[in-house]
Amino acid sequence: MSNNEQKLTITSYNIHKGMSPFNRQVIIEPIAKALKNLNSDIYCLQEVQGQNLKRTVKFAEFPQQSQSEWFGEYLAVSHEYGKNCEYPHGHHGNAVLSRFPLDPKHNVNITVNRLEKRGVLHCEILPSDWHTPVTVLNAHLNLLEKDRTKQYQAISGYVNEQINPTMPLILAGDFNDWQQVSCDKLAKNLGFTEAFRACHDRLLPTFPARLPVLSLDRIYVKNLTVKNAWVNNSPIFRQLSDHLPISAELILT
Repeated sequence: MSNNEQKLTITSYNIHKGMSPFNRQVIIEPIAKALKNLNSDIYCLQEVQGQNLKRTVKFAEFPQQSQSEWFGEYLAVSHEYGKNCEYPHGHHGNAVLSRFPLDPKHNVNITVNRLEKRGVLHCEILPSDWHTPVTVLNAHLNLLEKDRTKQYQAISGYVNEQINPTMPLILAGDFNDWQQVSCDKLAKNLGFTEAFRACHDRLLPTFPARLPVLSLDRIYVKNLTVKNAWVNNSPIFRQLSDHLPISAELILT
């Protein structure tokens, strides 16, 4: 790699609201420690708890502030939260964390039924020494294929209408596309490259974390080159969320 290549590393991770897989323990600090060891430039987190009054009362270690703010302080990075689902005792959504300056743009509502409230958090990030900002879209999609098809259309429409096609762009998150039948249609329509297909010619499993068999998580890019992509499958991550985090090293095209 030449010295003048402009690169960054991104990690996408569904953190299961900072709780152990069966919601018996608060594990936000072990998650933060594990993320810190990854030393990524950008983190796209899904199922981030903005507030949960019940767990704040039940668990002394559950933060009273938004988890996005808590992670931001712990990792000493910029942070932005997009609320997707609200209920009487709190809310949760997606968060983008960045060691570079972060400019929040919009939290796109892609909800298609009343049971699953979903969104795409849109931010712009300006890495050090880059001449152009990077568009980052952090997504969490539905469990059913028919719902995801509608959400792909919503994402495609938003990208085509709202984002400069020449900008470097990252679309990452939990796509729940366990059958691997539809995400690539989204990528093809938008001219995106999927990081794992680019590096390994296949998707790698990320769920369930203890014995992963399904590929639910994705990193798509445009106007960026994928240098490497990997699943963080260390013993510590297998004990945390029900998902494994995925990462990619990207170079400005």
